[in-house]
Amino acid sequence: MKGAVWLTRSGYTQRLRRASRQLRERDTLHLYYDDRVLNETPQAPLLIADNGGYSVWNKPYGLRSQGSKWGDHCTLMRWAEQHLEPPRTAFTVHRLDRAANGLMLVAHAKTTAAALAKLFRERHVEKHYQALVVGDCSALTDTLVIDEALDGKRASTEVRLRQVVDAGERSWLDVQIHTGRKHQIRRHLAGIGHPVVGDRLYGTGVADGIDLQLTACLLAFDCPLSGARVEFRL
Repeated sequence: MKGAVWLTRSGYTQRLRRASRQLRERDTLHLYYDDRVLNETPQAPLLIADNGGYSVWNKPYGLRSQGSKWGDHCTLMRWAEQHLEPPRTAFTVHRLDRAANGLMLVAHAKTTAAALAKLFRERHVEKHYQALVVGDCSALTDTLVIDEALDGKRASTEVRLRQVVDAGERSWLDVQIHTGRKHQIRRHLAGIGHPVVGDRLYGTGVADGIDLQLTACLLAFDCPLSGARVEFRL
């Protein structure tokens, strides 16, 4: 039930869902056990929209985009499969850091998943974020474009000041990305000296245990099912 058992049959390996599955000669069972993973309790995401072929969710901090061989019960995909009505299979379209929160798409048909993934891959999805960062960013009077390659690949991030808070100790930023590199926003903002608050990987971390203050707040694209322009905003 937590996705930690796999079956290999005729050279094909898949995650097992039913303990009643009948095994055959030459089948191979893979049992993965990690006490930490299996004992996690997923925090519930919020359903924003259900368009049949895909759904839009507000993913909370800590919920994973995808599972691993050790389990997948703490993923948005599994949650969608278990809680949507009518029940549907879920397919990954894009990812959001486990430490981040905000809007994510989940596809419910292979063709829809492929079409949506193509939009992301070809950069036809408008993606906006809000980030609370360390420091006073009042010097950002215009849009700052950060074109700093990451892992040898082009990466482009636009940053605009929203508000300086906490007596100049922190600032809210509007962020738009035009590429999708791993931890792109966190790395780019840390690179200009304003790491995201709560970023223990690229920032200084915090003593009070605050979560990463990075939210995916807007997704806009041409819907592959209707052809209409759609926008989802927190």
